[in-house]
Amino acid sequence: MDTFEAILTRRSTRRMQQECPPRALIEQVLEAGRAAPSGSNSRTTRLIVITDPQVLSQLAVLVRDAFAAMEDREDLYISLRNSIRASKKGSYVFHYGAPVLIVTANRKGYGNALADSACVLENMMIAANALDLGACWINQLHWLTEEPSVRAYMASLGLPEEEFVTGGLILGYGADGMPVRTPRADTGNPVVWVEVKE
Repeated sequence: MDTFEAILTRRSTRRMQQECPPRALIEQVLEAGRAAPSGSNSRTTRLIVITDPQVLSQLAVLVRDAFAAMEDREDLYISLRNSIRASKKGSYVFHYGAPVLIVTANRKGYGNALADSACVLENMMIAANALDLGACWINQLHWLTEEPSVRAYMASLGLPEEEFVTGGLILGYGADGMPVRTPRADTGNPVVWVEVKE
């Protein structure tokens, strides 16, 4: 698969097999993420790789409980509202049961923290697609980065006090063996050209 195909066929895969990909494949995805550009080449995005099913289950419970305690308001971002509503029903698993969760973090107060982490996450999603792995960017841990129980648990997994969660990526084999690559008509992200007038 060439670069353009890997980019243009990438879609979010949320339904995955329980089988964990080999560490060598996960490391290739991480390598792509670590090669991402960053502001002033700061390279401060931390990657916390979780493959332990018990840790993933515990995180899912903490996240569900934190969202269930939140007020469900119409003015909230739609994905956040959906997370709160599903959590209140008791059935929510924020990582969709994927066998791998890669959490990104960066320094508090660093102006490029989210942008740098976004580049890392995008590189990893493209690499996953090229390696026939499913992936999906998830933000629930970012939204809960200062929630006390989630924060304490993430600290036990290696998140330093001076950093905050910037995003996450689930990774695994698609439920049908391959990542989702359904073609779509691009209707978003408008383009404006400013050209020399002749």
